[in-house]
Amino acid sequence: MDLLTTEVQTMGRILVVALVLGAGLPVLFSVGIRAMAYGAGGDAEESHAAGHPVGRVVAVICFAVVLACVAVGITYVVASGFGKTLDFSHVFPAVVDK
Repeated sequence: MDLLTTEVQTMGRILVVALVLGAGLPVLFSVGIRAMAYGAGGDAEESHAAGHPVGRVVAVICFAVVLACVAVGITYVVASGFGKTLDFSHVFPAVVDK
């Protein structure tokens, strides 16, 4: 029974990571695109409504998070190629020897 519990917990962790990184990043990017449109004043070609600064701030935050995740992913792949690994024990990831 202990093995079954361990397997279910492991599959749950894999599911959460897959949802966050697999579907979460594209959703976050699309939220950034939508916020950028809101920040530009909506449909700029048909109306001359003023933009909303909150939309621009939300868009920049969304894009920054997506870029940070992509940078960490690329760093992980490159570090693995050089026989190193990423250490997440501190706030920022660090490349360390295996």
